Amino acid sequence: MELNWQEMIFQFLGGLGLFLFAIKYMGDGLQKAAGDRLRDLLDRFTTNPFMGVLVGIFVTVLIQSSSGTTVITVGLVSAGFMTLRQAIGVIMGANIGTTVTAFIIGINIGEYAYPIMALGAVLLFFFKKSKIQNIGQVLFGFSGLFIGLELMSSGMKPLRDWPAFIDLTLNMSDSPILGVIVGAIFTLIVQSSSATVGILQGLYAENLITLHGALPVLFGDNIGTTITAILAALGASVAARRAAATHVLFNVFGSIIFLLVLGLFTNYIEWISGILGLEPKMQIAFAHGTFNVANTLIQLPLIGVWAYVVTKLIPGEDTIVEYKPKYLDYSLITKSPGIALGQAKQEVVRMGGFGVQGLSAAMDYLKTLDVKQASTAAQLEEAINNLDQKTTDYLVSLSKQSLSGVNSHIHHALLENIRDIERVGDHVENLIELIDYKESNRIKLSQEATQELEGMFELVIETVKIAMHALDTRDVSLAQQVRAQEERIDEMERSLRKHHIRRLNEGICSGSAGIVFADIISNLERIGDHANNIADTIYEQD
Repeated sequence: MELNWQEMIFQFLGGLGLFLFAIKYMGDGLQKAAGDRLRDLLDRFTTNPFMGVLVGIFVTVLIQSSSGTTVITVGLVSAGFMTLRQAIGVIMGANIGTTVTAFIIGINIGEYAYPIMALGAVLLFFFKKSKIQNIGQVLFGFSGLFIGLELMSSGMKPLRDWPAFIDLTLNMSDSPILGVIVGAIFTLIVQSSSATVGILQGLYAENLITLHGALPVLFGDNIGTTITAILAALGASVAARRAAATHVLFNVFGSIIFLLVLGLFTNYIEWISGILGLEPKMQIAFAHGTFNVANTLIQLPLIGVWAYVVTKLIPGEDTIVEYKPKYLDYSLITKSPGIALGQAKQEVVRMGGFGVQGLSAAMDYLKTLDVKQASTAAQLEEAINNLDQKTTDYLVSLSKQSLSGVNSHIHHALLENIRDIERVGDHVENLIELIDYKESNRIKLSQEATQELEGMFELVIETVKIAMHALDTRDVSLAQQVRAQEERIDEMERSLRKHHIRRLNEGICSGSAGIVFADIISNLERIGDHANNIADTIYEQD
């Protein structure tokens, strides 16, 4: 038979593009409507593997992407917010959550897609309230799912009479492993397991593939979706790579189990579909849901085993930045406010240590351009921001207790110290961005300029270290040393600016290189000011 390939391919690709856009757009709308608290939800409620599974399901339903949930989870593991065992539970839940899209597709409401899209457009463009606009975004994306599927389905219809396609589907029915490979590769290409399942539902509804041939494609689709987590873990911490590896092993192992009982599973889906009177699309959705729920129930007791296996497969010490507070104990606030204040001080000192580490990472990034240093600095900045919020909240709660005159003074000083350390973190972030800008625009600094920057970095790092030690010990002599160092930093900045103008005049440095140089020393000088502010609070306490 003669096929109009151009029309088929264009219609299929257009439908696929619309489907992928719609699912992302709907997920973004749901996320905004629910409030952007997903990370906090994952952090707070994944206390045990079972809770992890439930949270994984909820978040995936909310953002309509198991890959998205897994990537967030990998990031949390990398950041030290979540242990590997907690992450495995969330990843299992994400696999179940992604089946919801298949059930949505299975509901036969395609004929109402266009009016739903029109309603979504009205809410988006004629209302100014963000909540109504979010609902409009969800409806617009929801309807786009069905229109995209309809386009893909129309594009694939002519294939039912094409001999080569008939042979492929027959081979997939005879060779389940081929079906797994096809599902994995297609999902890997389009980066959406929901898209693969949607296409499979369309093929099955049009009688272009048998149930026995379709089920292995479902298994393969679960393997293909792990590539996103793998990509997210590349270059990340050892713990993040282990979490991504668990995702792969979990889905591969589950697929192997179900391939071994494929005949029984096929018979079960046919039997239950007959009893429940399921439409073809809903049969695939039900099979997808059954596979993921059963796979999770089978492997939930094996979380410890998988954690052990991936630790052996991916050895190495993990350098995790622990975002969570270590010393803040709310029970001490009412029992012993003085001790609680001491605990808060320990947390502030720890926060300052992150500032020093971030500065060191920024200097190493300038020297080596190793992106891991930039990533470390970004993690440390996030840790500082988190501790800023948590420690400030703790100190605000503590302020409600009656504190002695000295403790009241220390309490006020700590709030100021937190603000200064947070600003140090912000300047470190600026430094990383400046180095990124220098590299992306291929700006070259002269050897003399680079050496001057490294010298100033070393002086500023030493000054912040002394300030943190002074804060920890309340040593006035160390605070005096910080003041002297800060004066040296100011002098150095003035001197380096003169050198920089000379190099510009002599044509040794370009104008763009000069701007980057001036911005870097300006940020370093301000970090020195914040170290001096910390020293001043120690003088005041004395």
